[in-house]
This record gives sequence, C-alpha cells and structure tokens, in this order.
Amino acid sequence: MADWLTGGVAAITGAGSGIGAALAQDLARRGMHLALADRNAQGLEATAASARSAGVMVTTHAFDVTDRAACGAWPQQVLDAHGKVTVLANNAGVAVGGTFQQVAADDFEWLLDINFHAPVRLTRAFLPLLARERAAQVVNVSSIFGIIAPPGQTAYSSAKFALRGFSESLRHELERDGSPVRVTVVHPGGVRTAIASSAKVPAGATQEELAQHQKAWKAVLKMAPEDAARTIGDAIARRAPRVLVGKDAKQAAFLQRLAPVTYWKYIGAKLAREIERS
Repeated sequence: MADWLTGGVAAITGAGSGIGAALAQDLARRGMHLALADRNAQGLEATAASARSAGVMVTTHAFDVTDRAACGAWPQQVLDAHGKVTVLANNAGVAVGGTFQQVAADDFEWLLDINFHAPVRLTRAFLPLLARERAAQVVNVSSIFGIIAPPGQTAYSSAKFALRGFSESLRHELERDGSPVRVTVVHPGGVRTAIASSAKVPAGATQEELAQHQKAWKAVLKMAPEDAARTIGDAIARRAPRVLVGKDAKQAAFLQRLAPVTYWKYIGAKLAREIERS
C-alpha cells in the first residue's frame, strides 16, 4: 500500500525540528524525495543532511510561512527542483500561553496566521501541482487541541479546530469531484517537541505562572517525535483521512465523544494528577 510513496516528493513545513524533522526522516526511509521548509535555516540543513543518508534528493527552502510571497513562490521552486510534488505536509506551528484575556490581540493573530492561514494558503498554492499526479496527499497537522479545547489554549485551539474543519470540508470536496488528491488531518497528543518551551507568554506573566506552565507541559509531552512521525507516515501511506497520534490523543478523543460538553471535567482532573506526580 505504501508503494505510491516511493519516488514521490514531499514538501514539508516546520522541517527544522520536532515532528517535521522526524517526518522528513521517516518519508526519506520510505523512498520519498524531500523539499523542506523552515524559518530556522540551521535546523533545516541538519534535517536535510540526515535525510540525504537515505539516498534521496533533498532541497531546503528557508522562509517564514507568514511570508505570503515566499509561500506563493515555493511550489514553482519545488517543481523546478524535483519535477513534481505528491505530498504537502503542513506541519509548521507555534503556541501562545495564557487565557484569552491575557493573550495580546497581535499574538493571537500571529498564531492564527502560522497555524491556520499558512496551511490554507499553501494548500491553495500546491493543489494544482498535486492534482497532476495519479495519487497525492495533503497532510494537515492539527492537534488533539483540535478535538478538545482546554482552558488557556484559546488561540491554539481556535487555529487547530479551524484546520480540522478546513481539512474535512476540503476532503469532502475533493472526493466529490473525483480528484486524485486526498486529505489526512493529524491530531497528535503530547509529543516531546520544543513548541511549549518556545511558546510566547503574556507580558504580565509571573515567574510562578511560567514555572507552572512548563511543569504542565513536561507532564504531558512524552511521545518521541520519531514515534509520532512513524504513525503519521503510516497514515499517509494508507491515505487515511484522520489519524490520532498517541494513546493520550485516543483517550481524549474518546472522552470528547462520550461527554462532548463536560469532557474537561474528567480530562482536567486527570491532567492535574499527572502534573502533581511530575
């Protein structure tokens, strides 16, 4: 079933670290050539150097996904270098800590631009190239916070819920139209990346609040990025419409279905116990 990936080309954002870097390695091992994007040029080159050891062609593209001109130019750059593209993985993401009233409006908009608007604009830019292929895939990395919405995550959940809705509606449209392009929406649980430590925090946050914030994330970010990438790679290979990454994501999604209004009463209590033990 994974044969369609071999010899294909994957364009991956946020490939300089975390899930994006691990996914690049996983797809390279499956025989995919890579076009890797990240604003962190140093991290990007490290990922590329490692992926090339699998014997595939890798190009790097250092730009920020908030740069609309760079996003618009990227598909042609990939086409010029690789001749085609078969997978677009919208993985780049950021976090902002704090409640809705604490988060500055500019920070809220900044997060939405990276976590939601960038995947939409890149999907629009790449779709004509993807549609040329016998089989192609758009992979949008949402989050378990695109299924549940904890307190203190209004910005992040807003973007990830929106990305989920966009992905599902787009998938239905493409299926209806008989397109060769399918859509996979990914909902990782607690994956051990730098997204929490690099998150923006409210200007007025105290050291105690910051310490509690880091303690909470440390308690839940447990899965290795390589394990998450393997699960995502398997989902892409079988062209799955949705994938929950990690036991915690599966449990949270189940509780949300079971108690769609009151699920946080149970998940929040479990999280509090895990933080206390950490």
